[in-house]
Amino acid sequence: MLSNLLVPIVLTLLAGLATGVGSLIGLFVKSVSPGFLRLMLGFSAGVMLYVSFTELLGTGIATLGFVGGNLAFFGGIAFIALLDTLIPHEFLAEKIPLKEGGAGKHVLRAGMLTAIGLMIHNFPEGMAVFASSAANVKLGIALAVAIAIHNIPEGIAVSLPIYAATGNRRLAFGVSLLSGLAEPLGALLAGWWIILLPTGVREAVMGGMLAGVGGLMTFISFDEILPLSYHREPGQQETKLAHEAILGIIGGMLVMALSLALFQ
Repeated sequence: MLSNLLVPIVLTLLAGLATGVGSLIGLFVKSVSPGFLRLMLGFSAGVMLYVSFTELLGTGIATLGFVGGNLAFFGGIAFIALLDTLIPHEFLAEKIPLKEGGAGKHVLRAGMLTAIGLMIHNFPEGMAVFASSAANVKLGIALAVAIAIHNIPEGIAVSLPIYAATGNRRLAFGVSLLSGLAEPLGALLAGWWIILLPTGVREAVMGGMLAGVGGLMTFISFDEILPLSYHREPGQQETKLAHEAILGIIGGMLVMALSLALFQ
């Protein structure tokens, strides 16, 4: 059983490290196409939504029945919505244009609070990747990639304010990376808890977790990723922006459908 946990934990670690990648992009890369980032964010949301409704919710229903699976699905939505209400983090701070602005009075505090908020939100995401990977490795890989893509602008959102306020790239990168490492911590907690369950109970719990993960991913897609992919700068054409985001969403769904068809 312990050997079966290695892949889920590694996948979750890689997804969390993407926050550090976003930090490096924000600190060292001067020109990244906003259109490309919007396309990739749309792709991430497309993967999450497609997987949530075709695999995660379906597995929960198959394991717990229609009512039980849907209760777990909407329970996942309620959980992450409550968490977001009690401990919000600033999605609008995750600006796509990568510019180093001057440090304002509260810039450092904003960066630190964003990092703390992301750590708390990344914890259940780690559990989500773990549960998906433990049930189906290819499903876990798809979800890990989608979460990694959406973690990149979060890394930018943490590192830029801290660097603008302190001028210390190492500190900005370290805090950003630490916020992403909450994801493998969540995976470790989920893995240890599942190991302790009796075999008969474990299957039902995994089915409920997967359906709940589907709800969690659905909420994240609609509440965080899609609004960010549609974020418009002053003077930017709204039609072009919508096309970029929609192409990403459809592309993510199509790639996920093809991968499921090829590797079933």
